[in-house]
This record gives sequence, C-alpha cells and structure tokens, in this order.
Amino acid sequence: MEENNAMEAEQDGKELVSEDNLGQENQQAAENETAKFQEELAASKDKYIRLYSEFENFRRRTAKEKIEMAQSANEQVIKSLLPVIDDFERAEKSIQNKENVDIEGYTLIHNKFKKLLEQYGVKVMDLPPGSPFNADLQEAITQIPAPDEKLKGKVVDVVEKGYLLNDKVIRFAKVVIGG
Repeated sequence: MEENNAMEAEQDGKELVSEDNLGQENQQAAENETAKFQEELAASKDKYIRLYSEFENFRRRTAKEKIEMAQSANEQVIKSLLPVIDDFERAEKSIQNKENVDIEGYTLIHNKFKKLLEQYGVKVMDLPPGSPFNADLQEAITQIPAPDEKLKGKVVDVVEKGYLLNDKVIRFAKVVIGG
C-alpha cells in the first residue's frame, strides 16, 4: 500500500510539473501573441501616419495647383491686354504734342485701366536710363555706342515696358543698351 501511495504521489508530482509546464507554455504563447499584436499595431500606426501625411501633401499640392491655375488663366488675359495699354501710352504722347485737345476723358480711361491691372497684381518694371542690364527681366534689342562712359553695359533707352504679374515676368522689357 505504501508502494501505491508512493506511486500516486509520484504521479501527482508529474501532473503538477506537467501543469506547470503547460502554464508556462500558455504564458509564453500569450506573450508571443501579444508581441505579435503589438508589432502589427505599430506597423498599422506607421502605415496610418504615412497615409495621413501623403493625404495632407496631396491636399496642399492640389490647393497650390488650383491657385496657380487661376493665376495662369489671368496671366493669359493680362498678356493679351498689354498691347492695349501700350497703345494708350502712345496715343497719350501724340495727343500731348497737339494744342487745344481735351484729353481728360482719355486720361480717366487710361488711369482706370492701369488701376485694374494693378488690382490683379500687374506691375510695370521701373527701368530708368542708366540702370544695369538684367537678362532675367530685360531683352536687349540693340546696342548703341554709349553717349557717356557711365552707360556702358547699362540701359540707355526703354523701347517697350516690361511687366510683372505677382513678381513673375509676363513680358520682358525691350531695352537699348550702351556699348
């Protein structure tokens, strides 16, 4: 009987050891599964953050493109109106040489037209004689002997005014430079 009791005790000990091993294995499996889920969660968070960043960049880029498209549409219309303002200025010069001509109405229309262009961001390039030649803003149509040594390589005369639209050149100034 003692032998039976010893065997039973030994069997109970094995069952306890097996249960301990089983509990440790279950705990190890649970820890492995938790680590796996944490890795998946971290990967999902990273993927979400990247996707969100891409969407924000897309949103900003499309908003910028929309603004640029509106500005470029304005640019085409404004470019087509620049010869009209040139005609206004030539007419004004020819009228000023004549006597007894009332140009008040003409001047009002000309000023209104200039203000309208300014309202849309159009600026006239200011190029007084003697200013340095800048190939980014000006187009040299000819070179003449400089009347003064100071005017060598500089603007002597402006043949056609240049215009900027929101600090972007829409028409280069056509200038004569001294040689």
